[in-house]
Amino acid sequence: MDSNLLTQPVLPPDDLTRSLVLASSDDASHPHIGMVGDTYTILLGGKDTAGRFCLIDMHIPPGGGPGPHRHDFEETFILMEGELEFVFRGETKIARAGETVHIPANAPHVFRNASSSPTLLFCLCSPAGQEEFFLALGIPVKGRTEAPPKPTSEQADAFRRRAAELAPKYKTELLNSPE
Repeated sequence: MDSNLLTQPVLPPDDLTRSLVLASSDDASHPHIGMVGDTYTILLGGKDTAGRFCLIDMHIPPGGGPGPHRHDFEETFILMEGELEFVFRGETKIARAGETVHIPANAPHVFRNASSSPTLLFCLCSPAGQEEFFLALGIPVKGRTEAPPKPTSEQADAFRRRAAELAPKYKTELLNSPE
């Protein structure tokens, strides 16, 4: 065996341009974004992780959650409080606090808070980019549990048009709700 193989580093050197990031969901320096009645706090974005992933704190009120969609990135949810109903490829599952749900890239899914209490969870997307979609589409709110203002029907229509327009840029496809 070549002795040089034993001394050569397997990993690249430390990137000294990157820093440790300490993120708190209640920190006002992190954007709190209102979308579809939910509030998403961006804790880590692609700029923090060299594009490898993003981490979003999500507050989902009763009845909240996005419509059916799919995207070309991995998505993992870690439930901290409450529960969510997930529909994945037509099968419904309930996830509760302490559980983790992983959605593979490109798989159709939807989630909804079908309970009477808010749900708090962390969402990790890999690679990063989903946070940019939320920033481009959502409405800034003051805190991590503050609900966005209820849109008028005209505002809701404009939101849906803008979401459909932006989705492909962020490797996302919005799907029709089954009737």
